[in-house]
Amino acid sequence: MKMNTVAGFTFGVVLILVSFPACYAQLKKGFYADKCEINVEETVQRIVFERIQKDSTLVAALVRMQFHDCFVEGCDASLLLNGTSTEKTAGPNGSVRGYELIDEIKTELEQKCPDKVSCADIIVMATRDTITLSKGSRYEVETGRRDGSKSSASDAIANLPSPSISVFDAIEVFKAKGLNAADMVLLLGGHTIGKASCGNFESRLYNSPPDKSMDRSLAGKLKMICPKETEGSNAGQADLDQNSASTNIVDNSFYQQIRMNKGLLSIDQKIAFDLLTAELVKTLSNDNVQFLTRFGAAMVKLGAVGVKVGNEGEIRKDCRFVNNLATASPSKTTTPSTTPTTTPSTTPSTTPSTTPLTSGMLP
Repeated sequence: MKMNTVAGFTFGVVLILVSFPACYAQLKKGFYADKCEINVEETVQRIVFERIQKDSTLVAALVRMQFHDCFVEGCDASLLLNGTSTEKTAGPNGSVRGYELIDEIKTELEQKCPDKVSCADIIVMATRDTITLSKGSRYEVETGRRDGSKSSASDAIANLPSPSISVFDAIEVFKAKGLNAADMVLLLGGHTIGKASCGNFESRLYNSPPDKSMDRSLAGKLKMICPKETEGSNAGQADLDQNSASTNIVDNSFYQQIRMNKGLLSIDQKIAFDLLTAELVKTLSNDNVQFLTRFGAAMVKLGAVGVKVGNEGEIRKDCRFVNNLATASPSKTTTPSTTPTTTPSTTPSTTPSTTPLTSGMLP
């Protein structure tokens, strides 16, 4: 995702409250209302707001985190687990970030409402709040997820779609997760924020023949960012939404840009004109309110993929470890550990990361 300019970040909020029926398994709105003396969602929102002021790139990072978590083992925070071959060590997850924010939220919630709030729910609540803070619609989330104990790099590689996937195949991948073609188009709208590294689109510039579906002026600009002599180095990055006025805003500009052949990723460009998706892309490009409302609905559906509820899973004490490995206090390590660690650092990092999106279709 493309949010990397803190100074230009706008904290305006589009106050469109989106409601959805509580129909996903045993998830429900206000799950923690009678379980904690504090207001859990307000606590999450406060911490998110404080961190976004310091690092606006977390908006894109959290949307990406939720997608990558939910598409592997369901929305169970398996992405957060440390280990030698867990999901976070997989290539498509190499640039996922925001772990420190989840740690910070978990630490406070464990102090004020111990053993109640799952890491999986924290991801979903925090993602919703970052979207709201970047002018997206505030949608109501359902909570009650439990945390999983299985996390495999090979599962991540097998389940996260490539940015060069075809539209038909992408629809099939989403269908396997209980999501439809419209959900896929809407979730790709998450590319309204964020950046992609050169490795995700340079084949479109330098293959023989080059991808003629890319706007020529955009191709020229990208060749300056990603020169052929550095091909494969992932040294550069570019905005996924080429509208510079919309860099820090969740809106429908992404769809307008891809309809002008200014999509960076192959799949982004394909959905603009494929018969299976073009009509919805056109509709969303012309109606920002509809996009904001339906994007929120798609995020709610994404958040219900493969959830663990009731007696399934556990409520982790430390989001980076299953409970039999968790330390007494939450870990604050800022980079994935290759082996379980028992010595947390004292404070989470607040420095904006410049690590680009390395692979993966969304977001």
